[in-house]
Amino acid sequence: MSEGTRPQRADAVRSRVQLMTAARDVFAVRGTEATIAEIAASAGLGKGTVFRHFANKDELVAAIVDEMIDDLVAKTENLLRADDPAEGLRGFMTAGIELQVHNQAFCDVAAGAAVREHPVLKPKIARLESAVEALVTRARDAGAVRADITGQDVMLLLTGIYQTAAPALPDSPDIWRRYLALTFDGLQPTAARPLPQPAPGG
Repeated sequence: MSEGTRPQRADAVRSRVQLMTAARDVFAVRGTEATIAEIAASAGLGKGTVFRHFANKDELVAAIVDEMIDDLVAKTENLLRADDPAEGLRGFMTAGIELQVHNQAFCDVAAGAAVREHPVLKPKIARLESAVEALVTRARDAGAVRADITGQDVMLLLTGIYQTAAPALPDSPDIWRRYLALTFDGLQPTAARPLPQPAPGG
């Protein structure tokens, strides 16, 4: 590597850090609807610089959401070692809803945004789903949740809890905890009635 290339490479690293920092902030607030122009402006960079690092917006969204999914997978797999299987499952649900409350991009992906099919994200989401299924299986085997609940049910319930709480969040930012508690109570086996439909994919 020549001396002349070092400053350029340092600048490229610096601009990528600026870009990723700005993208995290903008996507957290605006979600996947945010534009490259908004992110470039927030980073103090030109749009051309963004496209030198990422071919298109989906690539940038995937890079940001990938970090969040990695963190959630790590938390979920760690919760598989919780002494109380019910608390392990509740811990995952709490973490998943908190991410949606505080990050619109993650919320969009959880709700089915097309970028969830991105080749970077798809295997990470599959790993998350597998870890959640293991959490639910552990809770079922311990008699902590009803016998007909699946990991897919729980994944879908997270989005439902967030959407239920969303209108009230500006005035009551922790209101989602109320609906999580109500939902978690509904997962208990006591007095459970048979569900009228099978789980998705069941």
